[in-house]
Amino acid sequence: MLKTNEFRGKTVDDAIAKALAELGLEREDVSVEIVDRGKAGFLGIGAADAVVRVSFEGPEEIEPAPEPVKAAPKAEAPKAEAPKAEPKAESVEKPAKRTRRPAGEQAAQTEEFLTGLLERMGVQADIEISPRKGGGLDVNLTGAGIGAVIGRRGETLDAIQHLTNYAVNRGSDKRAHINVDAENYRAKREESLVHLAEKMAAKAVKYKRSMALEPMNSYERHVIHAALQDYEGVTTSSTGTEPNRRVVVSYVPAETKKEPSNYQEWC
Repeated sequence: MLKTNEFRGKTVDDAIAKALAELGLEREDVSVEIVDRGKAGFLGIGAADAVVRVSFEGPEEIEPAPEPVKAAPKAEAPKAEAPKAEPKAESVEKPAKRTRRPAGEQAAQTEEFLTGLLERMGVQADIEISPRKGGGLDVNLTGAGIGAVIGRRGETLDAIQHLTNYAVNRGSDKRAHINVDAENYRAKREESLVHLAEKMAAKAVKYKRSMALEPMNSYERHVIHAALQDYEGVTTSSTGTEPNRRVVVSYVPAETKKEPSNYQEWC
């Protein structure tokens, strides 16, 4: 009688080996059909098992003979009923909790993910991880060719930070913010943005007109807004759509300056 079962494994060979071990058969005794070759993924992300369908000759199933009918036992005198035990309160199933990862484990996962990612990028860099004030981790990457990690206006660095946070926080109920920097690029960039903001504000006051800055990401726009929040004679707002959204520094008399009416003006 021909029988068919499906088996899973990390690879097709693993799935076949698992099938033979469970069935106790040799390779020539079975017919194998590959259903799904699976994929390895990257650091466990997107991985899928291989699936094979194994056909083999098995013994025919024989229905068991019916059990003989037993004679009914003689009636016995009724016994005194024992006192009933108090019913136990039904246990209430608690909802499953998501994993809480200690800081040490998060640092190890961060280092493992970044090591694999940098290897794929062909970049050799030292990874320095330290606790972040208020929770989370600060990561600084140093080494030759670090410019490939930063990218144009830090866009590649922002993408690496986003992927790192996703990989480490996935499946955890306590999200830890992981700040990824390279050769202290973010601190240097923030300092240059503050200097640029003050320079453009001075021009707006001098010429009494609005000055538009180059397109920036949301973080850089926030740095500009914060730097000029208390600057007399100017106000700031954001205009345009991503990726061409930019900050406009406008001249206003000091007595008429007001705070942004909504958060959108600061984004």
